[in-house]
Amino acid sequence: MARQNTNDKKESFFTKIINTVVTLCLTVGMLWGLQACSGTNTSTLKFVQLSDVHFLENGQNTTFKMTGESPRLLDDAISQINEKNDIDFVMITGDLIDKSFEKELKAVLPHLQNLNAPWYFAFGNHDRCVGGYLTTLVYLDMIKNANENFTFKKAYYSFEPKKHYKVIVLDDIITDEITSNGYVDEEQLKWLKKELDGAKNDVVLIYMHVPVIEPFASPNHRLRNATAVKALIESYKNPIGVFQGHYHAAKITQRANVLYVNSPALVSYPNAFRTVTVTNYKDKVTFDFEWNETGEKTIQKMAKMLVFGSLIYTGEESDQKGTYEILKK
Repeated sequence: MARQNTNDKKESFFTKIINTVVTLCLTVGMLWGLQACSGTNTSTLKFVQLSDVHFLENGQNTTFKMTGESPRLLDDAISQINEKNDIDFVMITGDLIDKSFEKELKAVLPHLQNLNAPWYFAFGNHDRCVGGYLTTLVYLDMIKNANENFTFKKAYYSFEPKKHYKVIVLDDIITDEITSNGYVDEEQLKWLKKELDGAKNDVVLIYMHVPVIEPFASPNHRLRNATAVKALIESYKNPIGVFQGHYHAAKITQRANVLYVNSPALVSYPNAFRTVTVTNYKDKVTFDFEWNETGEKTIQKMAKMLVFGSLIYTGEESDQKGTYEILKK
């Protein structure tokens, strides 16, 4: 029997090694390609929008707001939020307190300190009053002393909760005039443009109290320069979500790459808040909306009796929950 050549053995051994390496490289490449195609190379951000709490420590219910029950409604919302465990942050879009007194802000802060997730806020028209003691600086100092995550020096600010996400909080409340209208001043508009210029490759989340797009017409509550603010926001092509309160009503409006979201009030019917999951894919961004009603059903039934035409506040089902998609350009 002929003996196998030693060189043949070496060649066969090295051929096997090369084939193994090539196979491994091809396998890794295929797996990477499958991951990219299936969208597993994504990032997700999950937050709660809580609006129009109108906290009043010893209040009375009115013909529209359940301010007398506001502490119980807030505690129930906090309990529901804490059960979720995966919330990146909570954003309160204005009217945290119903009357702009230091004692009311001091009374609500211990409730908010029970939140497991970091929380932030935008000013509402009930949070400060013209000529009152509870000025912007006093309010901010009290918040900073009670909330280690809040380190901002102005009523409007920005931060990055995760890579490729930009949060922008606006202060569109008029503080030198007794009015429920809103306005974004020129200085803040310039700042907003600068922030948006620096976030063209990010998913941008804007929070404010007085909405850019009204859920229904109300001349005494509208944003006076809504046209200018909307034009600025819509001049950018990256995915943008704008989250608003003030009208106590649910409405979602999509205009190309911008999603305008009006959220309900906690203090009045439907006594609800939103949980929003934003998923950033390679070619698109999705916004998944979850509708969270209060567990205080007796209070909710009473609140419904106080409103005329409940549908204007609850909106359609598509204004409450569902998935909205923005394609990247």
